[in-house]
Amino acid sequence: MDSFTEEEIAEPVNPTGESFNTSLLCAYVLGFLESEVPLDDSQTVYLLKNVFLPINPRFSSITVRDENGKMIWKRVQMKLEDHIKVPVFPSSQSTNSELYDQYFDEYISKIMMERTPQNKPLWEIRVIKYPTTSAAGTVIFKLHHSLGDGYSLMGALLSCL
Repeated sequence: MDSFTEEEIAEPVNPTGESFNTSLLCAYVLGFLESEVPLDDSQTVYLLKNVFLPINPRFSSITVRDENGKMIWKRVQMKLEDHIKVPVFPSSQSTNSELYDQYFDEYISKIMMERTPQNKPLWEIRVIKYPTTSAAGTVIFKLHHSLGDGYSLMGALLSCL
């Protein structure tokens, strides 16, 4: 990633964004992209760096308090690999999609309850390479609601396609 200047970090976190990231409330937008063909994640880092991150500087920023105690967005150096998760489901003798449906559902329940670390940008991508009854593979975008509303975040993701 490029280095950033002090001027680039001064954008305040809006009140709604602040309220979605407290010890009492932590809200996420999850987007599911299902594929009819098995997934190849070899281009994921390239696409994130060259297509996703340039859409919005918040995708490469964290929230911090300024000298007045106000929350602001601060651009940070990031390691994209830390934002990409490729789960490994229990091995099976068969490629039973219904069995993978169960693993998939359990995995979704688990990630919905996890908070993203506050010391790195507030988003993750999950690449599910197992077939379910509805898809050959699934990409899950987990974006913290402080990054934007559901409409703007889904618009950003769709513009990557």
